[in-house]
Amino acid sequence: MQYLDVAGAKIPALGFGVFRMSEAEVEAVVPAALEVGFRHFDTAQIYQNEAALGRALSATGVRRDDLFLTTKVWVENYSAARFLASVDESLDRLGVAQVDLLLAHWPGAAVPVAEQVAWLNAAQAAGKTRLIGVSNYNRRQLREAIALSAAPVVTNQIEMHPYLDQSDMAAVAQETGTRLTGYFGMADGAVPRDPLINDIAARHAKSAAQVGLRWLVQQGVVTLSKTAKPSRLAENFDIFDFVLTAAEMAAISGLARPGGRLVSPDGLAPEWTA
Repeated sequence: MQYLDVAGAKIPALGFGVFRMSEAEVEAVVPAALEVGFRHFDTAQIYQNEAALGRALSATGVRRDDLFLTTKVWVENYSAARFLASVDESLDRLGVAQVDLLLAHWPGAAVPVAEQVAWLNAAQAAGKTRLIGVSNYNRRQLREAIALSAAPVVTNQIEMHPYLDQSDMAAVAQETGTRLTGYFGMADGAVPRDPLINDIAARHAKSAAQVGLRWLVQQGVVTLSKTAKPSRLAENFDIFDFVLTAAEMAAISGLARPGGRLVSPDGLAPEWTA
C-alpha cells in the first residue's frame, strides 16, 4: 500500500468504498477486504451502512490504529442542532471514538459554506475526527472552505474517471495543498469495457479495472475502489506493482468528453464550472 501525505497526515492511497452496498454485503466483503490488505474504508451517513461497517471491522480484530475511517455528514444534518449530534450517532454506529476523516457530503444550496466549515472545525476540536474535508465542492467553494477553515481541509472527494476532465480542480488542489479523493473511478462500468484501456491493460498483463485505478493513484489521487464480490478484491488491490507510461496516462486522460459527468443530483450539486 502507498500512502499520501497531506497536512502532516498519511492517507492510504487506495480505499474501499461502501456506497450502494447493503449491510449484508458490507459484512460479507469487509473481512475479505482486510485480508487482502485494505485498511482505508469510506462510508457516509446516507449510505445507511455505517453500523454494518463498524461490526465488520470490529469482528476482525484489526487494531483501530491500523485503520483509516472516513464518513460524511448528510445535508439534512447541516444545522447547529444536528451536525455534531449526527457525528456522535455516526461514531456510535461505527463503534469508534473518532473517525480519521470527516467530510461535508455535498455543498447543497441551503446552508452557506462558512457554516459547514465551522461545524467541521467544531467536530475536530471536540475530538470526533482527526481530519476534515469536503466532498463534491466546486473550485470556488473549495477555495472558500480553505480560506475560512482553521484546520486544514485535507481533501475534496469528487467524481473522477477517464471520461470526466477534472484538470481544473486538480490545479486548485495542487495550488492549495489539498488532496483530491476520487470516487466512481469505473464510470459505472465503462472503464472495464473501454477498448483503449483494455489495450493498455494487455501490455501490462493487468485488467482494465486495474489500469483505471492505477491511472488515478498515479496522479496522486486518493482512490476509492468498490466491489461487493470478494473474488474481485485482490484484483482491485494489486495496482502497485506496475507504472503507466506518460503516453499511456495521456491517452487515458484523452478519453474525457463533454457530458462525461455521471453524478450531479438536483438540489445538492453546485455549479460545476464555478
